[in-house]
Amino acid sequence: MNTNEIIKRLNEVFRDVFGDPSISVSPATTSEDIDDWDSIEHINLIAAVEDEFGMRFKMREVSGMKNVGEMIDIISERGK
Repeated sequence: MNTNEIIKRLNEVFRDVFGDPSISVSPATTSEDIDDWDSIEHINLIAAVEDEFGMRFKMREVSGMKNVGEMIDIISERGK
């Protein structure tokens, strides 16, 4: 799975979780860029991403993610 495919699927997850069809994420997107992205929504987002990609993040991965690019890297690595 390439980066563009991952971003396309992540956009759908983010739009669903945050209820905003205008969201468009990039590798540089952070929680500062999305109004409702707080700690509670972060948990919902992680669960939705895990479901979408059929994987589970490790706790250290979740706590260390600084942007969507790091999420993409983990998904890409696990998809091999």
